[in-house]
Amino acid sequence: MNHAVKEKQENSDADEMDTGEDGIVTPNNAGDTTTAAVNGDIGDEQHTQGDGIEDDECRSEATFRYKMENISRLKESHLSPPCMVRNLPWKIMIMPRNNPNHDRQQKSLGFFLQCNGESESTSWSCSANAELKMISQKPGGDNFARKIQHLFFMKENDWGFSHFLSWQDLMDPEKGYVKDDSILLEVHVKADAPHGVCWDSKKHTGFVGLKNQGATCYMNSLLQTLYFTNQLRKAVYLMPTESDDSSKSVPLALQRVFYELQFSDKPVGTKKLTKSFGWETLDSFMQHDVQELCRVLLDNMESKMKGTCVEGTIPKLFEGKMLSYIKCKHVEYLSSRTEPFYDIQLNVKGRKTITDSFKDYITVESLEGDNKYDAGQHGMQEAAKGVIFLSFPPVLHLQLMRFQYDPLTDTNIKINDRFEFPEKLNLEKFLQDKEKTPANYVLHAVLVHSGDNHGGHYVVYINPKGDGKWCKFDDDVVSRCTRQEGIDANFGGHDDEISVKHCTNAYMLVYIRESFIGEVLQSVDESDIPDTLIERLLEEKRVEAQKRKERTEAHLYMNVQVATDDLFCGHQGSDLLDIEKANFRNFKVKKTATLMEFLEMLSENLKCPILQLRPWPFAQRTNHTYRPTVLDIDRDINKTIQELAEGEGPWTVWVETLTPESNKDRLPLFDKEGDVLLFLKRYDPRSGSISYCGHIYMPIVEPINSLIPLLCARGNFPQGTDLILYEEVKPNLVERIEDYHLPIEKGLEELMDGDIIIFQKEESEHDHYKLPTAKDYFRDLYYRVEVSFCDKNIPNDPGFTLELSQRMNYDQVANAVGHYLGVDPYLLQFFKTQGYRDGPGNPIRCTYEGTLKELLVYFKPRQPKKLYYQLLSIKINELENKRQFKCTWVSCKLKEEKELVLYPSKTGTVKDLLEDARPLVELQPDGTGKLRLMEVISYKVFSILREDVLLECVNAGATKTYRVEEVPLEEASIAQDEMLIPVAHYHKDVFATFGVPFMLKIKHGESFSSVKDRVQKKLEVPDKEFEKFKFAVIVMGRQTYIPEDKEYYVDLDDFSPHSIQGGMPARPWLGLDHVNKTPKRSRNYYLEKAIKIHN
Repeated sequence: MNHAVKEKQENSDADEMDTGEDGIVTPNNAGDTTTAAVNGDIGDEQHTQGDGIEDDECRSEATFRYKMENISRLKESHLSPPCMVRNLPWKIMIMPRNNPNHDRQQKSLGFFLQCNGESESTSWSCSANAELKMISQKPGGDNFARKIQHLFFMKENDWGFSHFLSWQDLMDPEKGYVKDDSILLEVHVKADAPHGVCWDSKKHTGFVGLKNQGATCYMNSLLQTLYFTNQLRKAVYLMPTESDDSSKSVPLALQRVFYELQFSDKPVGTKKLTKSFGWETLDSFMQHDVQELCRVLLDNMESKMKGTCVEGTIPKLFEGKMLSYIKCKHVEYLSSRTEPFYDIQLNVKGRKTITDSFKDYITVESLEGDNKYDAGQHGMQEAAKGVIFLSFPPVLHLQLMRFQYDPLTDTNIKINDRFEFPEKLNLEKFLQDKEKTPANYVLHAVLVHSGDNHGGHYVVYINPKGDGKWCKFDDDVVSRCTRQEGIDANFGGHDDEISVKHCTNAYMLVYIRESFIGEVLQSVDESDIPDTLIERLLEEKRVEAQKRKERTEAHLYMNVQVATDDLFCGHQGSDLLDIEKANFRNFKVKKTATLMEFLEMLSENLKCPILQLRPWPFAQRTNHTYRPTVLDIDRDINKTIQELAEGEGPWTVWVETLTPESNKDRLPLFDKEGDVLLFLKRYDPRSGSISYCGHIYMPIVEPINSLIPLLCARGNFPQGTDLILYEEVKPNLVERIEDYHLPIEKGLEELMDGDIIIFQKEESEHDHYKLPTAKDYFRDLYYRVEVSFCDKNIPNDPGFTLELSQRMNYDQVANAVGHYLGVDPYLLQFFKTQGYRDGPGNPIRCTYEGTLKELLVYFKPRQPKKLYYQLLSIKINELENKRQFKCTWVSCKLKEEKELVLYPSKTGTVKDLLEDARPLVELQPDGTGKLRLMEVISYKVFSILREDVLLECVNAGATKTYRVEEVPLEEASIAQDEMLIPVAHYHKDVFATFGVPFMLKIKHGESFSSVKDRVQKKLEVPDKEFEKFKFAVIVMGRQTYIPEDKEYYVDLDDFSPHSIQGGMPARPWLGLDHVNKTPKRSRNYYLEKAIKIHN
């Protein structure tokens, strides 16, 4: 029970909840005492709700009473029996209350409505409004009523008034509330369908809702609207998607959502749909504009329907036509064009009804005065401008412009004004000519927004069959509702009734033309859906169900990775395979399965009798090798896989199988005490490669030379060939076996099952090979490393991977990368990876004397190794004697044309830099041909750098940039009575500069009007816009506006540097104060991104 409201109102003389409502006295309609129930019983007055809404426990509203006996002895709280509304129990709760803030304690009656009070669930909620009423039992007496509105949930499951009525008023015989020491309480509650409880939308309405991914209620409202446009749904089903990618196809994802909405019994998910849009997760948690999404989605569907059997469905349903015209008043001239539309945007501000908005839409605008129309050969003419509708579509989308830009606050605001729309709409008078059928429309859907411009919630009310029976679609919850709830309650505006929230109102309406209702709302059943689509969707469901089952049962199973000899073939590294990269056969085996059951599974899968296979579990040795070990099958045959694996897995096993050429019916026996399992590899120094030559069981007492005949056979050498034998002990440790006469148990170090013997042909002269021995090969292998190279100038470049030796020097690495890219290695520059994040770090000098290993030292052992590179236009050794210098080239028309990246000498001057820039820029044919470098700070020209300034003194910063431009002809020479001054743009605040600053030559004593003319010519600003410019001389952040009402003559002293005590002289600049028309990036830019469907 929640008493927050009661506590808030302990000190209130009004003894009420924070609703702003006063106690409302209502006449007691005759007969109130006749319905009084016995004490503890509930009287339920069933209300007829109309619109075909059933009167049962799922009803949306009810009135019930509770009679409390012995009221004078009321000491504690009492609850009435429950009344079921929306499948939730609602109870009247009363209690005596004292107000300690009065001089003397004032006793009063607390009256509350409780919802779902005994539930332990924390996720449920239900929004409701109610009227709490004290019934007067005196004939002709007046009842006392108060209203509440609340979102009930676990922590606030009761709501009402701690001081509903003072005890004195309650016991007043004149008011008649008490009769025979009993009172009669009544509640009328009206509730929305609840969330988070068992609400069967399909059972109550025949429809299901859509799950909300986080902030996708706006999309859910639109999808339900399009789904109930049955003709569109039917066309969507018929779009050919047989060969579409299930994760990227928008048509298939839409088909899936529509199919599930039609046949599912539970709320439908939309994650696959938004994924098909190409949206990232964040997009699903950002509210977007429904009107924009509607246009984008319909455009996408229309383009996907082209060339199919349903081509043209979208325009057929949604496209109307209007005529835009401009007609001159005094000459015979008319300009017009016909434009299609899929929706109509109607003004809400200052309009009372939808008819008013349509009248406003076609209002003729007069073009006169400064706004005359350019009629070509007729010159500037007074004209009338307007639009008229030529045709309205079968399905009419009306977008109510409730979200608009407010220039006073420089933000978007929501307009919550009352705006009425009818259930039936006639648009005949807005047509130029009558169409074949009357333009009579029936309201089909009302999309509603609750909240303000910064967020809120979206629902949609739909009249599915066009018969006046409405349903409310609130994400996953669907409920029946009245016409008043679906239409009248969404006009918006303020209302005396507490039940109407003025921030809840319609923002999009869907009307269907009466003459097309049968076609647009045609029935769609399973026979209208292609069998191939049904089969595909059902198969998807089956696979998903199987995956869900596997996930729920995953804890019962473990993964067994099975390797066979074919995995060992071709392996060129240490051990028998790379455990991280090997393509194992994976088996999901119950943890309680026995070894025997696992062998049966292997036998069936490998098509091999049990006697012809033997499992050897891999084990990690202390020397970091990974080799098969013996398993005592006879002893462990009934042990579980979990016991044998000694953990949760995955368990890795090599399965030995009998080769077909052996002509035997079972594997040879293995004596785990007297035999050893050896694996054989052959090394070929000519190709520098390893070949897997199988395995063998050998008695440990046999001499090593007894292996020679077998090795010759396995290595395809003639019998009697001299062989060199090695033992592969561990990575980078391959030891030559010297004495072949020793028994195997003594000739091999710490003999164990899974040991590897490497052999090669002994040659008298093999020094001419790059890696002449197996020992050389494995030493080289130890230093091999895979390095990824990514282009630092391409974001998220996956790059390419090369296998290199960690002992390589800079030149060897550069040559390898250059060879791969097909470029001169000296035209490559390499960069280390930053240690704290993935990205290019410091450049690596071409004179680097270390090895590749030292460059990769900061990477963890299993972490992918990465270096960055970039292609150069000059050789790296030359670049390292130069410095990179970025600047911007600006043309004579003050357009920032391109960024220049120059490579002047580190010891060079500005003059050298300008010479490097000359070949890269386009000079004016009749210009000066002279370049200059300007320092720009915060959109203001700070200085023009002299050509002899050393480049080591020139450095860019966060707000400082450099600009190269051609010296204009008029600035080529400056007389003694002339001066070059910096000019910059700002708006009101002199520190909020913007745009492209420039230099301007002024002459002492000239009129400022001629200066303005030169500025206007330089900026190419139209007269009308230039009239709004203000001019100011600005020094040290102080602005002095140049008067507009009298002529000002230039005084060079005004623009000369002003000396400042203890600092550098401050240079004045000419400020142009005007509105910045370049688009601003909002702080909430991420919320305002245009909606895009990427697939």
